Amino acid sequence: MHIITSHINADFDAFASMVAALKLWPDALLVFSGSQERNLRDFIEVFHPVAIKRIREIELSKITRLTLVDTKQAGRIGPLAEALTNKDLSIRIYDHHPAGPGDIAAAYQKIEDVGATATILTELLKEKKLHPTPIEATLLALGIYEETGSLLFPSTTGRDLLAIAYLLKKGANLSIVSNYLKVDLSIEELDLLNELVTSSQVVVVRGIRVAITRAARDSYFGDAAHLAHKIMDMEDVDAVILLLDMGGKILLVFRARVPELDVAGLAQEFGGGGHPAAASATVREASLEVIADRLRSLLAGHIKQGKTARDIMTSPVITIPSTGSVKEAEDTLTRYGVNVLPVLKDGVYAGLISREVVEKALFHGFRKNSCLDFATTDALTVVADTPIREVETLMIEHNQRFMPVMKGGSLLGAITRTDILRVLYEDYLRKRHIDKEDISERTSPGRNLSSWLRDKFPDDVFSLLRTSGEIADGMGYTAYLVGGSVRDLMLGKENLDIDIVIEGDGILFARALSEHLHGAMRTHERFGTANIRLGGLKVDIATARTEYYKSPAALPTVETSSIKKDLYRRDFTINTLALKLNPRNFGQLIDFFGGQRDLREKTIRVLHNLSCVEDPTRAFRAVRFAERFGFKISKHTENLIKSAIQMDLFGKLSGFRLYEELLLAFKETDPVKTLKRLSKFNLLKVIHADLEFTDHLQERFSAMQETLAWYNLLYLEEKADMATLYLMTLLSDLPDTKKNEALERLAAPPRTRALILQSATETEAILKRLPLDDAAALYHILTGVKIETLLLIMAMATDSKKKRNVSRFLVELRKVTPALKGSDLKKLGIPQGPLVGKILAAVLDEKLRGKLKTAEDEREFVKKHFIAAK
Repeated sequence: MHIITSHINADFDAFASMVAALKLWPDALLVFSGSQERNLRDFIEVFHPVAIKRIREIELSKITRLTLVDTKQAGRIGPLAEALTNKDLSIRIYDHHPAGPGDIAAAYQKIEDVGATATILTELLKEKKLHPTPIEATLLALGIYEETGSLLFPSTTGRDLLAIAYLLKKGANLSIVSNYLKVDLSIEELDLLNELVTSSQVVVVRGIRVAITRAARDSYFGDAAHLAHKIMDMEDVDAVILLLDMGGKILLVFRARVPELDVAGLAQEFGGGGHPAAASATVREASLEVIADRLRSLLAGHIKQGKTARDIMTSPVITIPSTGSVKEAEDTLTRYGVNVLPVLKDGVYAGLISREVVEKALFHGFRKNSCLDFATTDALTVVADTPIREVETLMIEHNQRFMPVMKGGSLLGAITRTDILRVLYEDYLRKRHIDKEDISERTSPGRNLSSWLRDKFPDDVFSLLRTSGEIADGMGYTAYLVGGSVRDLMLGKENLDIDIVIEGDGILFARALSEHLHGAMRTHERFGTANIRLGGLKVDIATARTEYYKSPAALPTVETSSIKKDLYRRDFTINTLALKLNPRNFGQLIDFFGGQRDLREKTIRVLHNLSCVEDPTRAFRAVRFAERFGFKISKHTENLIKSAIQMDLFGKLSGFRLYEELLLAFKETDPVKTLKRLSKFNLLKVIHADLEFTDHLQERFSAMQETLAWYNLLYLEEKADMATLYLMTLLSDLPDTKKNEALERLAAPPRTRALILQSATETEAILKRLPLDDAAALYHILTGVKIETLLLIMAMATDSKKKRNVSRFLVELRKVTPALKGSDLKKLGIPQGPLVGKILAAVLDEKLRGKLKTAEDEREFVKKHFIAAK
């Protein structure tokens, strides 16, 4: 006998999963292990979706196969637990709750991290093409919607949404779903809710607020789980534990909306179970007071340490020695863009000095005084393990904008008001159930993308990232994946440029990682960077750094800093995203500067108002990224680019940086669109005052693009340098002297400069000699000309005959060679000497003209013109 069942007090997820399992094994019997929730009973009474056996109709000893859905604990399947001792019993389990102690051992189990067990079964039906009927699809949708809080609970996954989409295609009726999920409270439920709220006692453990509520009824009450949600919505708490005494049997309902509290583990203490955000248990022969006391004593063991000062602090911190003057403090504040400096005396923390105090001291003429003279020496401090809520309280109550994090007399890090606001906002979103994907993308800096990393990256890269985090953790460092790979992960694009930033010593970390993975490592001690080669994969590693510019357009001065400062030195907000790699927070997204927002809004935005002053190449990069991704440049960023041009900052910019940026634009974007936008900003005149993107130049670029597209379709071994060809095209309207000036401004490599200038001269000369009907003459003109020049000639030619000349040479003529060799001529009686070369050249010309088809034709030609002539 094959029985399909689920947990006692079955809900829609349990019953829907049972019905789906019956489609997989139609010979099985459906049996409820106990009671059902009220709404489910009403649904079954109206729709009668399947036949259901009563448990008293089943002879438990004859059960040979048992399929459990939405549970895997013996204590939750009622009397059916007796069948677990049957000899040769085969058990299958389908569940979405995490594994726990006392789970039933099964021959087969499918435990998936999704929002509902109904999702797992829906996927199986789809895979096996056992498509549900409309009423079955509606029931499965009810299971998923109920278990995921209408897809709003944090446990909801993308698979749940895909399952719903499939069920809707199969006829799921959302009107029915809505009717059964919408619960209007009865008079009895309102009375019970009032009693629960009135009895509520809030317990605070490690900063987590848990409401324990109690009520009693003389008899079985029915479903009370939805009241826990009501209470959590009404009260400003992180979790609710509802205790309901129903005539000797006490129901415990657990609900939580913070990851620090795993209510499933707490429920297991009372013989129940569930998942981290929702669980339940039933206890007999106990009092509400005893259970409430036991809960209070157990809570600490099930609440993980929440965020502490260590989790949000910035480290290392920009400081100033006590011997530094007030003027030096002003310089340091300005250089690093901070508002408060810790003052260190002999390396030990001594106080804080703010920009406001420094400005007032300067105003009163104390520029040479020691900064310690004006420092706040009694500011509050915390330690790394101080809970965030305690830090919040201290900073708010004492109006302190900057909180030093200490270890003895040493300064470990610092927390600012912005850090605290970010934490408060995350709590706000969480408590309002704002967990929808679109809202998370917009606002939450703490999303965990570990599943994205696993799904989007190759296995070896994912393993590398895991290993990197583990090694960093063992060294007391924090590792982050940063840069384009994170940005492109968010955009759904593949990018295996792996850049890892270390809060710690990047070179020491790189050495440890390289030794562990047996990679080849190169270091750059001056910059605190290294790269590791692992087969075909290159990993770039850097110490977290900050930078400042001593003058506009100068190369930056780089110093060790924190991840926040490291990300702040990036060019645009979309490039400031990072993912933590340490095991505790693997995959946690770091977004200090609104990168997610700008990816969603498709906007290129600089981080601060001096961005283009400090590094004017960012103007070129803004255009490149905008064209590469199809984004817009923010109005403010556009204004900053225009201001940088008006201030003539680009004249101080090194030509090589311009050259590199231009080549990247040619490789990554449509050059016509990019150059148009650069011209609109007058940025082409940075290369040469006479350079502008005219309609004529646009036509030339279109011709070059067509030429390159044609050439690439030939799949020839000889590859053309596309970027150099576009640069040739860009400069093609300039006279030779001005071409040379532009190339000097770009500091183009000597070989590239020579190629461009030579190509310009050759192109002009060869175009004057084309078209040619004589294939041999065409061959001799074009042989030896570089491929870039040939393609330039083809693109520049306005006469289709000239284009065909070049095309014919590339496709046909340049491959032509005589079949005869010198040795063949020797056999014909021609001695070695200059005559051999003359004969072979004549043979080649005749072959190019199509007059000689075979080796025998060539022999006859030689005999007639060179041997008989003797």
